[in-house]
This record gives sequence, C-alpha cells and structure tokens, in this order.
Amino acid sequence: MSRRIRLSSLLSAGYVLFISYASLSPFSGWREQGIAFHEVIDLPWHLTYTPFDALLNFASYIPLGLLLGFRLRLNLPGWLVILLVTLLGSLLSASMEYLQMYLPYRTSSNVDLLTNTLGSAVGCLLAVSVINWTNLYQHLHTWRNHFFHETPQTDLGLGLLCLWLFGQINPALPMLGNLFVNDIAQQPFVATVAIPFHPLSALIVLCNLVMLGSLLLTLLRNPRHITLAALTLLSSVALCKFVTASLLLKSSALLLWVNAESVSGISLGLLLLHLASKLPLPHIHYLGMPIAVAYFVLFHYNLDHAAGDDSGTSVYLWHIGHLRNYNGLAQIIAQIFPLLLLYHLWRTRQSPHRSPS
Repeated sequence: MSRRIRLSSLLSAGYVLFISYASLSPFSGWREQGIAFHEVIDLPWHLTYTPFDALLNFASYIPLGLLLGFRLRLNLPGWLVILLVTLLGSLLSASMEYLQMYLPYRTSSNVDLLTNTLGSAVGCLLAVSVINWTNLYQHLHTWRNHFFHETPQTDLGLGLLCLWLFGQINPALPMLGNLFVNDIAQQPFVATVAIPFHPLSALIVLCNLVMLGSLLLTLLRNPRHITLAALTLLSSVALCKFVTASLLLKSSALLLWVNAESVSGISLGLLLLHLASKLPLPHIHYLGMPIAVAYFVLFHYNLDHAAGDDSGTSVYLWHIGHLRNYNGLAQIIAQIFPLLLLYHLWRTRQSPHRSPS
C-alpha cells in the first residue's frame, strides 16, 4: 500500500508539473495586459473557442483526474474523491488561466477552464470505476511480475521508461535523437543530394539506446528478452512518430526523423545490448552509468553547437505554438533523463547478482 501511495503521488506531482510547463511556456515576457480575470470568465465562448483547443484541453486533464483519483481513492470514499478531484482540477486550471493573462504569448480562456474541469472529472470517474475491477488488476499484476522484477526500484524504473517514451515520440526529431535534423524534407524514396554523415549524431543515438537497454536490463526478469523489448519500444516510438507526423506535419516530412545516423546507431546499439544481456547485473551498472554521463555531455555539446534555428520548424503546418512547447519539453526530458537513470542505477546496484545467461 505504501508503495502504491508513493508511486501515485509522484506521478500526480509530475503530471501537475507537465501541465504547468505546457500552460506557461515559454515563461518570458511577463507583464500586465490590462485585463481582469472576471472579464475572461465573462467573455462570449465563441471568442476563445476552437474545436481542436477544446478537445486538447479536455484530453490533457483526463490523466490528471485519473492519477489523482487513484491516489485519493486509497483513503477516501468514491463520491468524495470525485468531488475533490474535480475541484482540484478546476483550481489548477483557473491558476493556469490566471497566470496566462500576464503572458503575451498565451491566451486565457473560459472554455479552457470548463474543458479542463470536465477532463479532470471524467478522469476521476474512470479511476473510481477501474479501481474496483479486481480481475483487471490481477491480470496486470500477473503480467508485470512475469516480465519485471517485483521490487520498489521497479516502480521508478517503469516510470523512467514512460518518461523516455514520452520524450521520444516527437515526430520532428530523429529516432533516439534530441535535435531537429538539418536535412531538407523530401518526398520518401525520392533521390536527394548526398548529405554528409555526422558521427556525433550517430554516437548520441547509440548512447541513448544503450541507456534504454541498461534501464530495461535492471527491470526484466529474463535478460534474454532485451532485444525483443528494445525492438518493441522502438517500433512503438516509430509508429507514434509516423502517426503524429501525418497529423501535424506536411506530407513530405513523414519520414523526416529517419536518417543514416539513426539507423547506424540503432543497429550497433542492439548488438551491444545483445552482448550486455549475457553479463551479470553489476556489470550492467558499470556499463549504464558511464554511458549516461557520456550521453549527458554529448547532448549538451551537440545542443550548444547546433547552428541557427531549428530547421524542422519549417515543416510544421498548424498549431505551431503547441508543438514548440512540446519540443521544449522533449529537450528538458533529454537533459534530465540521464541524471534520473544514474539515480536509478545507483539504487539498484545492491540487487542480487544475476548469473550470466
């Protein structure tokens, strides 16, 4: 029970931080704009309403209601949880809309407040309903224990895995990369001018994949599943990239994130992970820790030496503000992930040694 409370509390706090970032980014240009909050509430809905924004705001608060619902349902009756979570979601949304009045790049909206509150309520209703589905919980618990170790460190590891996935599905970033590619977007399978190969980018992709593999090897009960697990995650990322690119980018940019650096880095990384799966668990920590430090250094070096504006912005077709906010969040995840992984590897270093397979 204490582990469930701790995990749900951490996930809820993390999602509140995510909403704050998405709502207030780029955190610059704060100034009074001559409008009061009650005036925003009284505005006609059609002045601040678009179907896409309403759907986006509704959907973005459903996970918040779900996480808070799971957390509070452990101690409180269902009806009170629904009331409290709806109130908390409304207060958080009102705080974000109030602060947005002081940001010239953002727009406060009474429709956003309404849709966010509804999203929190729907998410909480799902949590209160799902938590009573004992058969579902039993199947999930059995599935998890079949593939992953049942330790407190596994909770953090699975959370890091979700964080890594969220940072990778950006359609404008190369596979396992963290900066926009500088290639000119072309139609797939059309001959283009030869582009020089960048070894540093390939090395970053390699380090990123080995970091992911090190994390998986600390979680998996059977290390021989590492190649299949890594390929499954990479395939999921590739599918998400393709779908989101088809929705958000020009058709000529559907495969923008595929390049020679990604392919070579992934191929070599999978080979290294296959070899690493035969090592005892302590050696995995000795491999993962220096790789995480190397990735952290290489990422910042590459970020500092990236010339000019992000060339990938030229392929955006609509709602560029939302995408830029997500791009910034993806870069923050790339910056902190190796540090969080180092912490996880340090915590799991005392786990029982695994015999070579």
